[in-house]
Amino acid sequence: MKYVIIIPDGAADHPLDELDGKTPFEAADKPNTDRLSIHGRQGTVATTPEGFSCGSDVCTMSLLGYDPSRYHTGRAPLEAAAMGLELAPSDWVFRVNLVAVIEGRMHDHSAGHITTQEGTKLLSDLAGRLDLAGLTLYPGVSYRNIMIDSDGTRDWSKLVTTPPHDILDKPMSKHLPTGGPHAELLKQMILESEVLFRDHEVNQTRRELGELPATHVWPWGQGRPPQIPSFESRFGLRGAMITAVDLLAGLASLIDWDRLDVPGQTSYHDTDYVAAGKHAIAALDRYDVVCVHIESPDEASHGADAQTKVAAIEAIDKHVVGPIHEALERLGGGYRILYMPDHYTSVSTRMHDPTPVPFMIHGENVKSVLERPFNERNAGEADLHIQVGHDLMEYFLFSGLS
Repeated sequence: MKYVIIIPDGAADHPLDELDGKTPFEAADKPNTDRLSIHGRQGTVATTPEGFSCGSDVCTMSLLGYDPSRYHTGRAPLEAAAMGLELAPSDWVFRVNLVAVIEGRMHDHSAGHITTQEGTKLLSDLAGRLDLAGLTLYPGVSYRNIMIDSDGTRDWSKLVTTPPHDILDKPMSKHLPTGGPHAELLKQMILESEVLFRDHEVNQTRRELGELPATHVWPWGQGRPPQIPSFESRFGLRGAMITAVDLLAGLASLIDWDRLDVPGQTSYHDTDYVAAGKHAIAALDRYDVVCVHIESPDEASHGADAQTKVAAIEAIDKHVVGPIHEALERLGGGYRILYMPDHYTSVSTRMHDPTPVPFMIHGENVKSVLERPFNERNAGEADLHIQVGHDLMEYFLFSGLS
């Protein structure tokens, strides 16, 4: 058996006025996905457990079969794993975004998709200015960065931080870090970044080019290194991940999956969809499970861009879903495909949404109950609704197989 998981990140949505009352899934021309759905099985699954925030860290952990209440310690440790950073059990790890705040409101969680070179320069200069006292900043990709507290004396367990993509257009001052004895240290870091970044040469150039400046750093997603059993030890299958996002790469690393390097992969609609499909097909010879994660629908949602979200879904259908299905058919053995977003990301609010997501399974011993195209409405009217998200993986891998 070969298994393929395709994750169009954040692609689920609610009906949109700009799409004549349709969701992006309903508006998109996706013949391959719809054909597999008609001959497969649709349903919904709750990937955000009660008490957890709706983010790709929690939702993808659920999707891959891991209970967040047991294994989730924070988003940042997953991304640190992708960067290959060595962590001690006592370390605390933070995600640090470069953001754009305009007139006191969180305008953009990515500082206008700042480049990695620009972001690295800003982070390096900030590190040189601050007395971080055991805190170390590690520049990442674009606006995504990591900070590690290896001091060993601070307890961040009561700290409350907010993902910047959850407070778009809201006052920054009402969502600064709170709780515990060290929140003021992070507030100071945010305010000092404002001073340094205001007239920084990187931002001067960005303004001259008509681009958003990076006005602040924003720490969030803190946690300690998790202890997670390998996927193979739990399910007996060897896996690989294709993704442009460190969060997914880190989770793959922690469950002992290989990350496949695919040139041309980005988080946006300029990603090389064709390359993602081709590399996934090539990996079928070496792995039992191949997971293809595409971030572009989520980024389009955060940008309130319905048309690009539709285009991303269509590109995934044409260049990933269709070619992979054809390759599996040519192989001649048993196979299953799981197609599902990790969470809703609403174009209208630009935020994640914990509504149970639609999913589709196609392949060996999968019987169609509701022969309809794939979308939120049809999945909701199907007869399969999984309330515990991490139960889906075992169902996908083993249900109906002797």
